[in-house]
Amino acid sequence: MKRFLQLTAAVAVVLWLRTAFYAVDYAEFAYVTQFGERVAVHDGESAAGLKVKAPWPVQSVVRIDRRVQSFDLPAVESLTRDPVTKTVDKTLAVDAFVTWRIPSAEAAEQFVKAIRTPEQARKTLGPQVSGRLAALISTMPLDDLISVADPATIDARAEKVRGQLLGDGFRERAMAEYGIEVIDVRVRRFSYPEAVRASIADRIRSERAKKAADYESEGRQRAAKVTTDAYAAAKTTEDDAAAQKTRIEGEARAEAARTRGAAYAQDREFGQFLDKLQALQAMVADTRDVLLLSTRHPLFDLLRGPPTPAVPKQ
Repeated sequence: MKRFLQLTAAVAVVLWLRTAFYAVDYAEFAYVTQFGERVAVHDGESAAGLKVKAPWPVQSVVRIDRRVQSFDLPAVESLTRDPVTKTVDKTLAVDAFVTWRIPSAEAAEQFVKAIRTPEQARKTLGPQVSGRLAALISTMPLDDLISVADPATIDARAEKVRGQLLGDGFRERAMAEYGIEVIDVRVRRFSYPEAVRASIADRIRSERAKKAADYESEGRQRAAKVTTDAYAAAKTTEDDAAAQKTRIEGEARAEAARTRGAAYAQDREFGQFLDKLQALQAMVADTRDVLLLSTRHPLFDLLRGPPTPAVPKQ
């Protein structure tokens, strides 16, 4: 029994002495305390490796991850603003996440004193960021948050929200009070609570119907303009053609008159014969009336034959 107790005591001493050795990983800070008071802070980036300290419980080590960490925020529901009526609009649910890290040994010491664990960091920073996000959403119109736009506009909107969430000294306060460098706060998506989705769908349908009506109105205006322009062009073409017709007919009549005058000058009696023949043709061509004329009417001279052609002078 005595030998067993001695062996047990020896094993206990060895195990206790093992607590005097600890390793510092590259991806962590090692915060060494002695009875709760700070002794040293080892940065794994520059001081990784095996270290020695006083055995537990004289000295103890708190390990702090120096890599970038993140946590999701609970869905934030907030009322948006209607810029037209200056009143609240629809309720919007926002999903976001926070990325953070401990940047230095000094920040690690502040983190251990104020926060100590990543879980506590989430409990501390989460409500603060959620409150800032809800306050920001309440000042923005709904269309600025959910409207579908080109990728450049979406990126600009996300950057604007990010800048306002991290602004106003929030990052500086987080570093000074908790030793936490808040790297980013990103909105993952905007969505609607179940209770308001029906009204949102009605609003979307109304907006789409209005846009469709605008497109139809614009199409009708363009069609009317095309029709008017085509009618004006056709009228101009018709007027030009009528003017050309009048000019050509006038020129033709003038040329015919000159030709007829030249012919009459050569044989006056034959010219009178042609005039009478045209007059008779005009009288009987487009009428069914019965004409009662005297046999002595000059037109009856046509029935007796054409006049004797004049003999050209030698």
